[in-house]
Formats: sequence, structure tokens, C-alpha cells
Amino acid sequence: MSDQTDDIAAVRRFNRFYTRIIGLLEEGMHRTRFTLSEARMIHEIGKRGATSGSELASELGMDPGQVSRLLWRLVDQDQVYITPGDDDRRRSRVSLTADGDKTCARLNIMSDEAAAGLLEPLDRSGRRRLVQAMKLVMRLLSGSPEKGPLAFRPHRIGELGWLTYRQALLYNQEYGWNSEFETLIARIYADYEDAPATPPKALWLADFDGEVAGSVFVVPAAGEEKTAQLRMLYVEPTFRGKGIGGMLVDHAVKFARNAGYRRMILWTQDCLVSARKIYQAAGFTLARDERHQSFGADLNGQYWVLDLEN
Repeated sequence: MSDQTDDIAAVRRFNRFYTRIIGLLEEGMHRTRFTLSEARMIHEIGKRGATSGSELASELGMDPGQVSRLLWRLVDQDQVYITPGDDDRRRSRVSLTADGDKTCARLNIMSDEAAAGLLEPLDRSGRRRLVQAMKLVMRLLSGSPEKGPLAFRPHRIGELGWLTYRQALLYNQEYGWNSEFETLIARIYADYEDAPATPPKALWLADFDGEVAGSVFVVPAAGEEKTAQLRMLYVEPTFRGKGIGGMLVDHAVKFARNAGYRRMILWTQDCLVSARKIYQAAGFTLARDERHQSFGADLNGQYWVLDLEN
């Protein structure tokens, strides 16, 4: 089987599993008389307070004719009432009746209980992994920009190992670099952790709603007075193109300047085009380059410098 065929089979297998485990094959939603479509409609109307058929069709990805039929069925069940527009029936407003409000509240409680039942067998670590995986699925399949809290924070226990793993894997997938690179960055992160607190050092993780989106760190440059070194800038592929790399570098530069460093240096490879653009935008200038063979590849190393006193 081809990779694509395997992937399609995996998606279908997951769909069958998930529809069964959350009860979508049952006759009524949460064993009520309402179908899944009706329950979802009631939820959306209750969430909005008042809405229109066209707004519901857009939100739910449903055909307007199907939405209209569902709404009139809910009207017949005294769950919804429709207020016609003054001059255009397409502007009619849809709201829940008093019974509809009760149904919405009951369905929400039952949905919460069902979700809690899914989580109950899992320990804290398992719940976190499941929720993060669900967020990832939503982000990858939504086709829209990520929205959520983006924070820049220090690393936590276990995350230096995670950063080593992710960057070794990504650079292997994207550039073919071998285990020499993994060995190098494992040593670099260990050296960062072992370095004394002075001269100042700092590491930032870009945290998107609990998920690591990227990172960078600053350490004093070896053998160079009042010089900071920018190291290990990376951004996860799903978060690229959103300015996170630039924000990480800005944090690093601001920290180095406030810590009293006079200049900042970094080492990169000319094949890392996106990273070089970020460094140039931050004011770094190319000092020299040097061809070398490392990580199983022929590379052109570049040394960049930023004057922090300007």
C-alpha cells in the first residue's frame, strides 16, 4: 500500500472509532429524542442568543435548505421560534423558546458528562496528551490561522529533552542531517543548563495554548567579553509564517541589551533561509562564512553579529 492509501485507511479507522466512542451512532443525542443535527442546532442558537438561518448554515457547514427544514422541525417541537424580518424573510431571527433553553442546558450538562466519561480513565498526563492531540487535529484541519494565547516562558522539566528531540527530527526530515546534529544539540542544551547564572543567560519557549511552538536561548559567548550568543532558534512547522521566530529573536535581543551585553553573535547555515531573514530583520549583519562538512552534509556556515550599543 502507498503512504497515501495507508493514511486514508488510518483516517477512516479513526472516524469509525470516534463516532462509536462518543455515541454518534445512537438514535438520539445523549439518549434524547433529538438527533445530532437538532442538538447541534439548539446548542448554536443557545450560544448565540439570537441568530439567522444563514449564519447557522455557515457555522455548521450545512445546506441552507437543510437548516430551514431542521429549524421548522424544532419550531414544531416548541424548541425554537422565528421572528420574521420587517422587510426581508432572509433576515428572520431565530431564538430558543423557554423549553428550548431548558433543552439546551440539559444537553450541555449531558455533553459535559459524556466528555468527563472519556477523560475519567486517563491520568493527568494522558488527559493532557489527549487534549493537545485534539487541539492539533482542529488546528491542522481548520484551514484558518491559529487563534489562542501565545506566551513566551522559561522551559520546564523535560522540555530540554523535547527540544533536542524535535529539532534533531525536524532537521533530519527537512535537510537530511544525521545523528551528529542530535549529539551536538544535546551537548549545547546540556551546556546551557550547566552554565552559571552570571553572566546572564535565558531560554524562551513560545507556548501556544500549552503546546511548544518554538524556542531560542541566549548565553554568554565563550572567550568574548560582553558578548552574548543567540542559539538554537527554531519554530515548529505548523506555526511557521506567523512571526513567532521574529518575536523569539526580539525577546533574546532585548534581554541581551538589558543585561549589559555590548554585542550578540550567532552561527547558522546559509541553507536556513527563513532564519537568516529573521536575523537580518533584527539588525544582524554577516561577518563571515565558512564551508564545512558536518551532520552528513556539505554546508556553508555563517557568523552574524549585532551591535547592541546602537
